[in-house]
Amino acid sequence: MYVCICRAVTDTEIREAADGGVHDLDQLADTLGAGTGCGCCRESAQAVIDEHIAECVSYAV
Repeated sequence: MYVCICRAVTDTEIREAADGGVHDLDQLADTLGAGTGCGCCRESAQAVIDEHIAECVSYAV
């Protein structure tokens, strides 16, 4: 699913970026450009990052 329409960034790409060490919107903007257009996706993009990190932590426990 597209999270950032302006930059055509999907939730899968955001999860992959989080696997690579991206943990906040500034890093995501630098890596994929998400959130650098209209900005409407910023909350959703951060939520995808947070949820994915939480999932990874719960699997590690």
